[in-house]
Amino acid sequence: MAFDRITCNPAKMNGQLCIRDLRLTVRRVLEAVATYPDRDDLLREYPELEDEDIRQALEYAAATLDDKTLTPAAS
Repeated sequence: MAFDRITCNPAKMNGQLCIRDLRLTVRRVLEAVATYPDRDDLLREYPELEDEDIRQALEYAAATLDDKTLTPAAS
């Protein structure tokens, strides 16, 4: 899997993974996807994002998750 839009620069954003060397972390993109389920709203809020940026952020998150079962906290 090639993540050519995900960059890491130790001098930027404390070395967090970013999108295309922007000051926009992969984590923030994932949070934004959850906050703005409508893609048009998301892109209005973050006009610098491109569809491929979002796709790669989601694919990266999926690729780094463990395949283990977690037990949710009791309510």
